[in-house]
Amino acid sequence: MWVPSLLTAGVVLLALPALFLGLRGLFRHRGYSATEPADRASVITIVVLRGILLLLLLTISAVVLVSTIGAMVARVELHGMVYVLFTLDLLLTALVLLTFGRRERRPVRRRASPAAR
Repeated sequence: MWVPSLLTAGVVLLALPALFLGLRGLFRHRGYSATEPADRASVITIVVLRGILLLLLLTISAVVLVSTIGAMVARVELHGMVYVLFTLDLLLTALVLLTFGRRERRPVRRRASPAAR
């Protein structure tokens, strides 16, 4: 009965933090120019696709959590589809973390040289 525990821990420790990081980076976009109407359309498209991805991640995470916790309580074996959904959940987590769920790097501040004074 340790496999459902591992799946539950994987969802709680990886997918749920990625979901919150993705929500934080949902509306962040670099290089947007308000004067270009084409930029506005592309930003709207990107935000909608990110929202769909986060909704899919939330749904799959909920299904995996409910299935694994239910299997532990009822003491039954997990269905094979739960493993497939868990793998999909991890792949979506990686997609979110590697694209819009990561933090923006701050530009490096250059130290003023003493010769400039």
